[in-house]
Amino acid sequence: MGAQKKGATARVAEDSEVVARHSLQAILLADSFTTKFHSIILERPRVLLPLVNIPMIDYTLAWLESAGVEEVFVFCCAHSKQVIDYLKFSVTTIEANDSISAGDALRLIYERQVIDGDFVLISGDTVSNMSLTQALEEHKEIRKRDANAIMTMVVQHSKPSPITQQSRLGTDELFMAINPDTKQLLYYEDKAEYSKGFISLDKTLIADNPSIVLHNDKQDCYIDICSEQVLSLFTDNFDYQHLRRHFVKGLLLDDIMGYKIFTHEIHSSYAARIDNFRSYDTISKDIIQRWTYPFVPDILCGSSAIKLERQGIYRASEVTLSRSAQVGSFTVIGQGTKIGNNTKISHSVIGEGCSIGSNVTIEGSYIWNDVTIEDGCRLSHAIVCDGVTMKLGAVLEPGVVLSFKVVVGEQFVVPAYSMVSLIQQPTQQDSDEELEYAENSSGTVEIPSDKLNGEIASDLSETQYGPTPELGTGGVGYIWSIFEGAHDEEWRHSVAPIPTDKLAKIMLDKDEDEELLTQDGNALVEELKSDSEDDDNEGSRDDYASFEKEVQATFLRAVHENVKVDHAVLEMNGLRLSYNIAAVDCAGAIFYSMMKLAVESLHSSARELHRNAVEVITTWQKLLKSFVHDIDEEILHLLYDKEILQEDAILRWADEKEGADESDKMFLKRSEKFIQWLREAEEEEED
Repeated sequence: MGAQKKGATARVAEDSEVVARHSLQAILLADSFTTKFHSIILERPRVLLPLVNIPMIDYTLAWLESAGVEEVFVFCCAHSKQVIDYLKFSVTTIEANDSISAGDALRLIYERQVIDGDFVLISGDTVSNMSLTQALEEHKEIRKRDANAIMTMVVQHSKPSPITQQSRLGTDELFMAINPDTKQLLYYEDKAEYSKGFISLDKTLIADNPSIVLHNDKQDCYIDICSEQVLSLFTDNFDYQHLRRHFVKGLLLDDIMGYKIFTHEIHSSYAARIDNFRSYDTISKDIIQRWTYPFVPDILCGSSAIKLERQGIYRASEVTLSRSAQVGSFTVIGQGTKIGNNTKISHSVIGEGCSIGSNVTIEGSYIWNDVTIEDGCRLSHAIVCDGVTMKLGAVLEPGVVLSFKVVVGEQFVVPAYSMVSLIQQPTQQDSDEELEYAENSSGTVEIPSDKLNGEIASDLSETQYGPTPELGTGGVGYIWSIFEGAHDEEWRHSVAPIPTDKLAKIMLDKDEDEELLTQDGNALVEELKSDSEDDDNEGSRDDYASFEKEVQATFLRAVHENVKVDHAVLEMNGLRLSYNIAAVDCAGAIFYSMMKLAVESLHSSARELHRNAVEVITTWQKLLKSFVHDIDEEILHLLYDKEILQEDAILRWADEKEGADESDKMFLKRSEKFIQWLREAEEEEED
């Protein structure tokens, strides 16, 4: 990982960020992970945790270097020594162990007078491949026109799930009001009260801005271009602790100073921040599927260290793999790892120096370094940290996180969403002021300061922590209980797919809420109905085009991430309801997505293309059946409507099947009504 280090001079301050310079400077927050993730992963700094076998901060530093950054300041509060030891190059340390937030970090930076112009503010868990050039130019142009413009926030399109009201990164649905002409940010709310059915905007906001668009389809990339005034504002306002919750919202509500925030939207580039387990999972998959190119494993590590093979499989140069073992698509296998007979691994990341026995099943999981998994174990959508041992036949149910050097006993089943550590669970709940971006509702606990200083690594061993019956025979570790009120956060923010029963319950509750809101608002709806049918029709066409794109993206994600069909049905139905689309039209969009996948899959002949289509339809026929009552006739009708099959070809096929065996006429019988309709239409044309 020398690529991003050799071109930069870094200074590390013990607080929470990284700064880069190219006639511009930048600050990176190293402690910006949610407390929940940070508290269970006790051994090392968050920014050094592996992301597809590469420390998170390496992605951020590589991107900063690619953007022309010459000088980097790194702030970290906890584990500062480990960060300094890892970076190793031209490091100047600023002691600030009492800093607990981004606000404290920026006030300290201001005191040190190391920033002398505009700077990029970013956290060390950010992955991006965007070019900064256009964003910087826009920021400078806006500042020339308006001296009160002090920040440009990078955003991108990301429509939240209509069922869970959260993004694919596991973050809450974000509402932004933006002036479409100037791109000025006017409103920012990521904690909307959905039970009300509406959000409130200050009437002066509407009066002062002739044009406002309220968005719920934007993702905050947490990449900000700031003027020096941002630092002085933090110094003048000691109640500013968090960047978004305090600073951004504070500026938007302040009508005295008149400072403004603008947005820069990226379209074809990638930018995302990891702040919970779900975003860790999502961004890992995006890296593996190369959406972050050129910041992908084979380039960051070098092709001699790891190679990309077919089906998105990354394999290190020295891996011992049994002939009978099966490695599925979008999987990463690290250096020195051994995999036994008849073991199946899919959609997973396996670290370095791991020993995986025979007849093991690993699906959708993240296995870090030096992990031992004995014969017959099963892991589903779990995170397993360094040095863990899973004994014979142990099972991890979805959403489990095993902290460093935990031992799971023979045949023991770790319940879903369990967090397991060698450290016993503290009794006090954590404060949301401990770390930047920490959420006070995350159900986390306070970790004593002596456990956060990076010195516990040598203590986590079986010699000090003897067997504990909590994890079965020979098990070592403690299962942490979930605090009251935090149960929803577990499955919402887990690496595991949201359970079907949870989605069904959300949809049921949503239907009940919408029914109440509809009853209360019928009169208002009638008043707001448009008289313009032309506008309605044009809007409907635009909506269906957007709906088709959403269906394609959802279907491809279901295919690549091996999502269960029942889960995909719920997602598609949620999309259908949110766009008010008929079931048959939803089936049409799904079928189009299926055929598009078949065409884009590898094939060199018409026969292979036909095989692709048959395979896709066979695999996902239950998804189609959920939206059409008579799937065979509906599919034939769709092929005709889309002009994939011509009328003559369909009738010729029907004639050929007339003399076939009954078993071969099953599809023809199911399509009788449609065939009859075609024949009658042909006769009318002849007359």
